[in-house]
Formats: sequence, structure tokens, C-alpha cells
Amino acid sequence: MRWSSLFIPTLRDAPAEAEAASHRLLVRGGFMRQLQSGHYSMLPLGWRVHQKVSTIIRQEMDAIGGQEFFLPAMHPADLWQKSGRWETMGDEMFRLTDRKGAELALGMTHEEVFATLAAEITSYKTLPQIWYQIQTKFRDEPRPKSGLLRVREFFMKDSYSFNLDDAGLDAAFDAHHAAYTRIFARLGLDAFPVQASSGAMGGSASVEFMVASPAGEDDVARCGGCGYAANVERASAALDPVENRPGSEAPESFNTPGIRTIAALAEAGHPAEHQIKSLLYNVNGQLTVLLLRGDHPLLEQKFIDCTGVTNIEPAEADDIRAALGASPGSLGAVGVTDLPIYADLALQGRSGMTTGANIDDVHLTGVDVERDIKVDHWVDLRGILEGEACISCGEPLSIVRCIEAGHIFKLGRKYAEAMGAKVLDSDGVTQTITMGSYGIGVGRAMAAAAETHHDENGLQWPMAIAPYEVVITVVKTDHEESMAAAESAYAEFQAAGVDVLLDDRPGRPGVKFADAELIGIPLRLTVGPRGLENNQLEFTDRRDGTKSDLVLDQATQHIIDLVNQGRRLGA
Repeated sequence: MRWSSLFIPTLRDAPAEAEAASHRLLVRGGFMRQLQSGHYSMLPLGWRVHQKVSTIIRQEMDAIGGQEFFLPAMHPADLWQKSGRWETMGDEMFRLTDRKGAELALGMTHEEVFATLAAEITSYKTLPQIWYQIQTKFRDEPRPKSGLLRVREFFMKDSYSFNLDDAGLDAAFDAHHAAYTRIFARLGLDAFPVQASSGAMGGSASVEFMVASPAGEDDVARCGGCGYAANVERASAALDPVENRPGSEAPESFNTPGIRTIAALAEAGHPAEHQIKSLLYNVNGQLTVLLLRGDHPLLEQKFIDCTGVTNIEPAEADDIRAALGASPGSLGAVGVTDLPIYADLALQGRSGMTTGANIDDVHLTGVDVERDIKVDHWVDLRGILEGEACISCGEPLSIVRCIEAGHIFKLGRKYAEAMGAKVLDSDGVTQTITMGSYGIGVGRAMAAAAETHHDENGLQWPMAIAPYEVVITVVKTDHEESMAAAESAYAEFQAAGVDVLLDDRPGRPGVKFADAELIGIPLRLTVGPRGLENNQLEFTDRRDGTKSDLVLDQATQHIIDLVNQGRRLGA
């Protein structure tokens, strides 16, 4: 391709709202443009990267026996009602009604549709199956941000395994795990697997593939000793022992005028690790008390995972006062018998604790949790903290901000049961198919690569997904010998199957160099009169910034070898 014919609308400045590096650089480099919040148009450069990411995904899915489908993006409501997700997906689902009044949805994912197709399988002899597609998905994100990292419309590879039994599901899950490892390596992404919550998808287990980046939205607990890694929504850590403060025969009240926070109570002589934090939530419509140690944060997803509830939201102030007689900041669970109480495991065995008295500006001290509070359920509710000990080896955990690049689930039989996907086994007995679900966001993978491969001058695409692998920059396009040498190299690259861009634009070389660095083409060959006088071409490796002079008749083959090497290594 010739640069003079290609639409590459580069910009000097990034959009004011662009916070993530990938967002800034993909817009500035002319890869994409925002149509509206959370919706992006892929321009020629962006679509080339997007297609290369998709091709790698397809190759690895085909290698494990995947069969590609392409299913409708608009779904009838009854499919989602059968699985129970029409209600649980809430406001994130785009819903609409056709002219006849039928309720429809834009697909967030395709478990229900694929399970419906799987209902046509009647015999165990047809199993196992792996089906996949790369299709547009829609999610009504309340706050789209960071360019392609958090959008409302996106391409996703979603695949599904269908097996007769759990052993088959385990094998399919492991095959996808291995395929995802290869995919991310080929994309040049240093993705690592972590234990994860299954969330609204359900199922018995899930693993996320994470890429460390400050632009991410997920926190991962990671151990440098044994390799343990888990999303903080699932992570556990060993607690340092805390010595109980002196107790008393019964809780004692004391006045705390104006004290409404954990920090303020700590300043008054009651350290956070000796406080009980009392939170009130509406859980499936019922007012519920959640208790944690004062210095521990609540993770709602942990509560959802361990209880299976479908709806949880903080209680309103009026409801709290009506139930407990006080406002937040003075709340506690001592003497509460008419509300369900869930307490974090870190409160077991604790005494000499301080908590609200359910009277404004009054607290209790000397609280023995198991003596004074009617705990209905002991559960793991807390988010772990930086530096806490790994539960496996005792080494300190670090909390790393990450981008979720992929997610794989053991779904089990939830969707197959709902959609009637059953087969006859070898004994003629009807069995419900067991399913797995596996997703990679194509645009998010592209953005993750941009986040982790850039410098102050622009993008540094890995060879395998770069829009073009080589750019030939002509210093003076009105110099006949330069253009002839450039055209010759251009033809050699094309004959060798190299994705090459010939910068044949008139103008200053500095502008051309800056544009090439901005869009991140890995290798640059510069053709100019001065070099040709010495029978040389200047070679620049965008990935590490190194420059060298190559002999004219050896330059193209040297670069072709580097391209092939980069494709193999994902570099």
C-alpha cells in the first residue's frame, strides 16, 4: 500500500477525555474514531490490526477442533427468560420492542442461542463439540471509558464446548486454557491466568487471563513466591494474628459525638482492626446486615458468589433508620435479632471490639462477636490488602491493576437444562449436556497490546498484529534514484508476503518519521540520496529504537528475516 493513497487521519493532539494511553494513541494514530459514547468506527489501520488479532484467534480455535458459526446479534426475550438472565442482566442489556410488540435484546453473549442449537444433538456419539464465533456484542455500560477497554459495542470471540460429562468439560476447559496461552503469546501480550468469579455467567469455575496495566479495571492478588494469582473478587490471604483487647462481661456504651467514620473512631483510641464495620444492604429485597473488621473493605462480588443472591444494593438511609433506629456511623449488630446477619471470617473469635450502639453518637466497646452478636452466616466477605500473606506459601501478596484479556468458564448444565439440550448416552439414558464458555474481546486485546507496547512517540505494535510490518520512508520523493530504490524494495517485500507501506508522500522527512513512529510500524527502511551514495539504506527497529545502515542489495532480505522471526515469536 502507498501512504499517499491510504486514509490515515493522524492528529497532533488526543481527545480531551482520553485517559488511557491506548485511547489517546489509537485516535491520534488514525486507527479509530468515536461515533458516540462507547461506540467506535474502525478506520483502515485499526481494522487491519483487528483482523490480524481475529486471524490468530481463529487459527488457535481451529487447532483445538473449533467450528466457526455466525449467529444473530438480536435475540428474542424468551431465550433469556428461559435461562433466568432476562431479569438478572439488569440495565446492562439493550432491550427493544418490534412493531408487533415482541420483546427483543441485543446479545451481550450467546450461551442461550448456542445451547438452543445444541438441543439438536441427540446422541452422545456426536459429542464432544466446540463451537465459536466472532460477533458483535452489546452492553449498556453506564460509564464507557478508556477507548476500546470499556465500550457498549464490541467484537468478541465466544466459544462453547459441549460434552457428555464433567470429565469431558474438564478436557475442553484445559484445551481452551492452552489455546488462550498460545493466542496471547502470539499477540505479544504477557497474559497470566488467575482464579476468578463466574459472576452472572454462573458455573463451577472460571479463569481470567490478565495483562498488568495501570489502565485496567481489575485488581489481582499475585504471589511472587508460589505463583498464586486470583482476582481480588476471589482472592484469599492469611491474616496476621490480632491480639484481642481486654473484654468485659457485657458491652459497654460510651458517647461519640460527631464520630461517623472508622478513621474518626480510630483517632479516638479504637484502632480499625478492633472495630466492627456494620453495613446494611437490600439483598433480594430483604434488609440484611454485613459485618467486617473495621480495616477490611467489603467485596460485594464475594458476597454474591458465596450466597448466590441475584440482587444486592446498599440500603437507603430511611430504611436503615427505620430498622435500627440510627444513622450510618452509629450502627451495630449487638442485640439485632430480626435481620439476617452475615459476618466475615476475620471476626471469628474476636473480643474487646468496638461497634455502633444503634443510637446516634453512641458506640459500644468490649464486644465479644460470637457472644454478643447473633451471626447467621460466617462467610468470606473482605477484599485482601497489599502485603498480606499468601495462603499457599506465606509470601507477601502484591495487588496488581490489570486488563482482563480473556475469560473461560465451566458452565455446567445450567443453560443446557434451560434450553433442553439433552442426549442419549451409551446406555440409552437421557443426559443433559454439560457446557463451557470461553471469551476474548478482540478490540480489548488490541487495546491491551497498545497499552503495553508504546513509548512517548507512539505505538510499538508486535509484529504479528501490526497494521503494516515494514514502512519504506522516502526522504526526497523528487529524487529519481531514491524512488527507484524504494519501488524495488517495495516489490521485493510484496513478493515475500510482507505487509509493507510505501511512504511516497512529498514533504519533510521529520514529519514522515514522526507519523511512522506514531502508528507503530515495527520496521522502517529509509531511502535517501546520502545513503544511496554509499550504497546503503538506513534501518530502524521501532520496537527498541536501534538504527543501523544496511548494504543496499542485502537490506530487504535482512528485514524479511526479521519479519518472519517476529511473526513466530509474537514480538
